[in-house]
Amino acid sequence: MQKNLFGICFLLCIEICFAQNSISGKIYNTNNSTIVGSHVHIGSKSVSSDSDGNYSIKNLPIGLLKVNISCVGYQTIDSTITVLGNSEINFVLKAKQYLLNEVIVKTKKNTYNQSVLEQKIKTETIEKYSNQSLGEALKEVTGVSILKTGSNIMKPIINGLHSSRVPVITNNVRLEDQQWGSEHAPNFDVNAAAKITVIKGASGLQYSGDAVGGLIIIEPTMVKKDTLFGKTLLSLASNGRGGTISSSLHKGNDKNWSWNTLATYKYLGDRTAPNYVLSNTGNREINFTGDVTFSGKKYDVSAFYSLYNANNGILSASHTGNVNDLYNSINNQIPAIVEDFTYTIKNPKQQVQHHIAKFNYNYFFNETASLATQYSFQFNKRLEFDVRRGDFNNKAALDLQLKTHTVNVDYKKVYHDWNLKSGISGSYQNNFANPSTGIRPLIPNYDKVDAGIYVIANHNFTESLTFDTGIRYDFSTINATKFYLKSRWDERNYSPEFDNFIVGENGNQWLTKPNFTFHNLSTSAGIHYEFQKKWDLYFNVSLASRNPNPSEFFSDGLHHSTGVIELGDLKLEKEKSFKVATTLLKKWTGFSISFNPYINSIYNYMFLKPVGFETTIRGAFPVWEYQQTNALLTGFDLETQLSLNNNWNHQFSLALVHGRDVSNKESLIDMPPLNSINKIQFSKKEWHQLVLELKSEIVTRQTQFPNNNFETNIIVNETLTPIIVDVSSPPKGYHLLHFYSEIKFKTINKINTTIAFSIQNLLNTNYRDYLNRQRFFADEMGRNLQLQLKINY
Repeated sequence: MQKNLFGICFLLCIEICFAQNSISGKIYNTNNSTIVGSHVHIGSKSVSSDSDGNYSIKNLPIGLLKVNISCVGYQTIDSTITVLGNSEINFVLKAKQYLLNEVIVKTKKNTYNQSVLEQKIKTETIEKYSNQSLGEALKEVTGVSILKTGSNIMKPIINGLHSSRVPVITNNVRLEDQQWGSEHAPNFDVNAAAKITVIKGASGLQYSGDAVGGLIIIEPTMVKKDTLFGKTLLSLASNGRGGTISSSLHKGNDKNWSWNTLATYKYLGDRTAPNYVLSNTGNREINFTGDVTFSGKKYDVSAFYSLYNANNGILSASHTGNVNDLYNSINNQIPAIVEDFTYTIKNPKQQVQHHIAKFNYNYFFNETASLATQYSFQFNKRLEFDVRRGDFNNKAALDLQLKTHTVNVDYKKVYHDWNLKSGISGSYQNNFANPSTGIRPLIPNYDKVDAGIYVIANHNFTESLTFDTGIRYDFSTINATKFYLKSRWDERNYSPEFDNFIVGENGNQWLTKPNFTFHNLSTSAGIHYEFQKKWDLYFNVSLASRNPNPSEFFSDGLHHSTGVIELGDLKLEKEKSFKVATTLLKKWTGFSISFNPYINSIYNYMFLKPVGFETTIRGAFPVWEYQQTNALLTGFDLETQLSLNNNWNHQFSLALVHGRDVSNKESLIDMPPLNSINKIQFSKKEWHQLVLELKSEIVTRQTQFPNNNFETNIIVNETLTPIIVDVSSPPKGYHLLHFYSEIKFKTINKINTTIAFSIQNLLNTNYRDYLNRQRFFADEMGRNLQLQLKINY
């Protein structure tokens, strides 16, 4: 009888435990709006919330069960519940905090382009460069160099290519800031960068089809946390005797509203080389960035504005008045002008303002589909001042005003294992060259219209094999209005091919209206394959086309920022690039290595070449003209990381690029020489998160270069003497040491505070850089001590 009673009780318990209990309810966010498509896991059962946020799971046993609820953009709930019967339980998901306080330099674009390797630079690295520039921050990435004009104007080079071949996308807006100039640095405040993506090659098709070298994509901070926080950075520098202060505030999810704001002020005087002052190299910046966003249940609307305002001095010694000055500067290795330190910025100088305003509307059909629309307006005003006589010294020698209107529409769709994206874009651009300067403008008035359409896709064949591809078509037309000296027109052999552009005559000048139209097709395809134990293979093939920019077509006169005469060519044709790149990555415990070889064949490669001197009423100036050839760029990037233990880490990188003029069987000009970086770091969390870092930077002498030397006459002892002006020979290589240290602690009200101290060019080494257009006139900067205070609140 007892056995029967025990059996009945046992069966009753089994029935109770496995009864058909159900749990149902709704999934909300912190704004009390329901969430569609969240994944709900209770015990061994799982469902997704419906269009009204409802979920229901049946056939649950009684007892303690694990609960996991997740959704893209929200923090995951991972907990347990006790099931005693049918119940109704609502869950609230909190939005993830997206503090994108790091620069991500990568060769991969979200989920659409996974066939090239991604690299990252941590938050602390970009903050080190708060007092400097975007180009200098990116220099730490293997394969990225910088093209310099003096000590404070820098632009990035990706695998040997720069300027118009490397568009900069800031907050989904293509930066239109007269980027054609080698001395025109990106008009962007590095302190405003929260996330930066570098795409090597032409695989970023949703942004551009003409990125022969690559893309730099900058995103601001995105905030989805219901709080108010901020950061202030104060940086002081000994070289330049000045500094930078940058402060930002961020507020998220206050009744569906969020906003961000940032302001930066920079003030630096003359830089100094180890043995003398680099006169007139001070700079000023006043920058602002702000945005506001309203997030609805299935859409969001945002507005954004940024101002970049800079005043950059140009090395006084770089503006020669005759051939003798240039020849003596090159041969004597001493600047022609050396004055006492000052904060005053005199002529020659640049004054640049860049405004961006944009509006976005994004609609989310569901978790798998969305539509994004954007309108942006940019206004760039560039003033370049030369050394002029009398009242003309206060008048700009070049005054360019560039207006750009752009509209983008993009559609995303996830279909099973495919990620699809397509879009269209259109832009109208107007350039006005102010005639009040009294000098023939280097770049003429023009109107430019662009339109593009693209489709890109990514597919996961297996967990270890991913394929991506894309195609883009671009239409472009440019109409210019320009006066040509008749002598220049004949010298350039423009007749009779371009006589149809002539619409009028004014004394010794032709009034012309050049017009060019282009149709371009770009494509990209690649794979990412994971095999064996932590081996990764990336392989990508891309085809891109780039039209001649306004400078390459129409330049005709003295470029006052560089002190050279630049000549464009109406005969130039569009560039076509075919690039193959692969990366092999291997990770072991505590050690990793990546090897990235590439080959880039460029048909009709355009470049600026020194060809001689020309005498003007201002004196004799070097002449550089745009030419075209077929080029082949090959090279590789190598990087290793070694973790010796919890405290010691070592990083090594090496980059080599070889540029060859295939048509003329000689080397290309301005190719980065072989360079390597060794960095060893000691860190100790227990000691206020102490970090000590020593970096060794080696740049070898460039041995592959074309011979562009020319013969001219100079006056020696009152006699006209023929000489060879050596503008080709690269300077010798150099080795620099840099030191960095920091500690972190909490101050009043537990505010996180960081104090950093660094020394650049620790040994105060004398050197000149081949990629600096002012290497003929002066040495690079000497030792620079920097003190930085960072406060997070």
